Amino acid sequence: MTDAEQLTPAKPDDIAEAIAYALQFDGRKRMNRADETMARIVAAQLVEPLERAGFVVMKRPPMAGGAAIGFGARDPKATR
Repeated sequence: MTDAEQLTPAKPDDIAEAIAYALQFDGRKRMNRADETMARIVAAQLVEPLERAGFVVMKRPPMAGGAAIGFGARDPKATR
């Protein structure tokens, strides 16, 4: 399967979350001291007109095992 065949439409909440993150950070460094709440409000205001205009943002399927990385997940086969 090619990358294009695996794409699915992103949910509006996912788009708003990505925009809010982009408004707050440049990579891992906080760009400015803007409040997280303000970034979420602006992101929601940007997503609404995009939906009305018919824009579709596509996303890739989640990476296998990617969610468990960094969250303290343990390998069930590992010995203690």
